[in-house]
Amino acid sequence: MNYFDKADYTVIVVGAGRGIGHASALELAAQGVQVACLDSDGAGAEKTAVEIATRGGKAVAARLDVTEADSIRPAIDSAIKGLRHIDGLVNCAGITGRTNVPAHEVDPADFDLVYRVNLRGALLLSQAVLPHMLQRRYGRVLHVASIAGKEGNAGMTAYSATKAGLIGMVKSMAKDYVEQGITINALAPAVIRTPMVDALPQATVDYMTAKIPMRRCGELTEAAQLIAWTVSPACSFTTGFTFDLTGGRATY
Repeated sequence: MNYFDKADYTVIVVGAGRGIGHASALELAAQGVQVACLDSDGAGAEKTAVEIATRGGKAVAARLDVTEADSIRPAIDSAIKGLRHIDGLVNCAGITGRTNVPAHEVDPADFDLVYRVNLRGALLLSQAVLPHMLQRRYGRVLHVASIAGKEGNAGMTAYSATKAGLIGMVKSMAKDYVEQGITINALAPAVIRTPMVDALPQATVDYMTAKIPMRRCGELTEAAQLIAWTVSPACSFTTGFTFDLTGGRATY
């Protein structure tokens, strides 16, 4: 089902080079959306844009570093210039940092890096797109958080803390723009089979999967379809919410 009933609907996907971001960019394009593919891996972003164009869609690509405002704003402005306007933002940028580390052994430098990508980066991205959305009194923002932000994962203090912070930020930020036609939501996946998950120690993956009542990882297509709906005009009466994608692990 296609939920995009507006012509020239445009969505920026950050992290479009791989994983959930890549799958989301392809899903959006398949539904007729113009997609700006942004990623810290510029070649990966370009590859996704070419893949979309090959399938008959319209896409542009750019590199950005979500930890630097001076990198974010030019990339966002370039995307908007190439596609004329922006209707939605999907932020899939995120890192786990070191895992299987008890809290008293967490390296503050590692914690700071995870914070700069997962939480501070989400703020900077939001600040870059919201003025454009306010001008048109319409916008859809979705930040990908994690079940770790709701429940905490052992040995993942930095990741869990920053994803919890992201959920809190979405709740607060949504209230700031609730009367301007802009919705801001989050997505809390459990373990989804992505390159980031593949890079985790198997013990960590087993720990997370064992908590899922469906006893399996989520599929990229399942994430992409939910994301597409959330940034579509059809998702019009939900904001400040964290959507569940956990196979029954979180029912709240």
